[in-house]
Amino acid sequence: MSAIAKPAIDILGVHKRFTLPRSFDDILRHPFARKRLEVLKGLSLSVPLGTTIGLLGPNGAGKTTLLRILAATVIPDRGTVTILGQDAVKHPGRIRQQLGFVLSDERSFFWRLTARHNLSFFATLANLEPKKIKARVVEVAALLQIEGELDKPFRDLSTGMRQRLSLARTLLHDPEVLLVDEPTRAMDPGAAQRTRKLLGRTLVEEMGKTVLLATHNLEEAQELCERVALLREGRIQFAGATADTLPQIAKIFAEDQE
Repeated sequence: MSAIAKPAIDILGVHKRFTLPRSFDDILRHPFARKRLEVLKGLSLSVPLGTTIGLLGPNGAGKTTLLRILAATVIPDRGTVTILGQDAVKHPGRIRQQLGFVLSDERSFFWRLTARHNLSFFATLANLEPKKIKARVVEVAALLQIEGELDKPFRDLSTGMRQRLSLARTLLHDPEVLLVDEPTRAMDPGAAQRTRKLLGRTLVEEMGKTVLLATHNLEEAQELCERVALLREGRIQFAGATADTLPQIAKIFAEDQE
């Protein structure tokens, strides 16, 4: 009997609270009081290797917080997070070497530098060999079809092109697992379709990568994801095969908007 493969991402009982900011007057009146917001409340989720799972939920549900915990940039209060067999809390450096994180609101690029210079800089931070950086930047730009934008300053790029550049940056070190937050937001329909094709066909089907996709777009989830999960009130309310689960999520979204 063959051994059961371990999941690419395994989240078990994760809790996370944040201390809320207070006004100066409130601090003076109650100096030792603390107001806390519990964002994640015992969340558990498993993502199999080589698959795409869609994480859906309303604003404030905790999707971005969960992605930051998986990326080892935020530490959970309780629970365990394992990425490719590595504990994300105990071994954050190893996790970052095997994982790519694409934020919907990327602010770390240098606005006066060209896209090429930005990617070269981040390739250096990712410990790519200096002699291989130039070729890798060109290779990733070709994959995302942004070669014509490489020598433009970042500040002159459209919002959608900046989003594609953010994905290019994430792919520089060829990570095995991708955390992707709203990848096609602000893209025109053609660019959005090309990005979905890249995520679904190229990265997952051809290159065997694992993708956890946070999105509000039900059509995008249906096109890209084999499974979907609904995050509400800090927990995974339910998860399952896209064909079976997405209609339930769509119904809940419709009820929330009424």
